[in-house]
Amino acid sequence: MKKIRRSIIVAATIAACSSMLPAEGFAANGCGGASWYALHSKTASGERMNPAILTAAHRSLAFGTKVKVTNRNNGRTVVVRINDRGPFIRGRVIDLSRAAAQNIGMVSSGTAKVCYQVIS
Repeated sequence: MKKIRRSIIVAATIAACSSMLPAEGFAANGCGGASWYALHSKTASGERMNPAILTAAHRSLAFGTKVKVTNRNNGRTVVVRINDRGPFIRGRVIDLSRAAAQNIGMVSSGTAKVCYQVIS
């Protein structure tokens, strides 16, 4: 009887805690590596990639999500719209368009340590 009660309490606790998490799990905010790309191919959302607009690729955030990205080296920020999937390199959390990378000062280096935060 004690084992059954304990199992019910554990299951109820797990259910209650999981309902407090955001829909994307822990993907709503994060830090890690970023890179940039400037292709003209189609993105995973179906639109053509335009390196001159402020867009980005993320593994799980919904297309259209607005994300504030901060370069940890210089504190510069940019707001981008997610329209593609990626990056597919370990340690990287977001791929930025060339315009977004230029706004936060990472074009010449190619990569940077960033933090991102979902804003809408």
